[in-house]
Amino acid sequence: MSEQITGLILAGGRGSRMGETDKGLQLFRGKPMIEHVLERFGPQVDETIINANRNLSTYEAYGYRVVADGIDGFAGPLAGLHVGMLAASLPLIATAPCDSPFLPLNLIARLHDALTTENADLAVAKTFDQPHPVFCLTKTALEPHLREFLQSGQRKIDKWYASLNVVEVQFDSSVDAFANINTVNELRDLEPETSSGPIGAATPGVKP
Repeated sequence: MSEQITGLILAGGRGSRMGETDKGLQLFRGKPMIEHVLERFGPQVDETIINANRNLSTYEAYGYRVVADGIDGFAGPLAGLHVGMLAASLPLIATAPCDSPFLPLNLIARLHDALTTENADLAVAKTFDQPHPVFCLTKTALEPHLREFLQSGQRKIDKWYASLNVVEVQFDSSVDAFANINTVNELRDLEPETSSGPIGAATPGVKP
């Protein structure tokens, strides 16, 4: 793209609604969900980083840098974004969760256009009246601001956004693209009938 965007895949959650499993490594349509996200998200950014707090060596086998939260206890997406900002080598950072295998192929281009046009701090995807805060593009220079927010004990992503100049980008024709898979039932419901094999963690092969 523009040689200025780091892509951060958020795979550091507890997965509490899926039995506290590592959602990024759950099989979906024959491969771990992280692979679906890498295939759709990776080509849209200039470098890729994975934020994970478990199974680090498994994620590292994909060939990308893996960073763990600097805050203990599965502190949420802002903790992942913060370590991603510290690890990023480029001025902008985009995030996507590991459990959204259908994310739009034009996600980053549209967020970048809006961020630039509006001279905003952060661009976030939205469908109708529903924002999707973990699909965002922001400036890595905001790291000190986010660090101060986290050090104050705050964890709510919406509250941090409220302190920034944010532009919302409508994806009303792509509602299904933002579907995320939070439970085993959702995983099975979206699985094609031709798929086989147990739902569980998998070991990656080569870098997608």
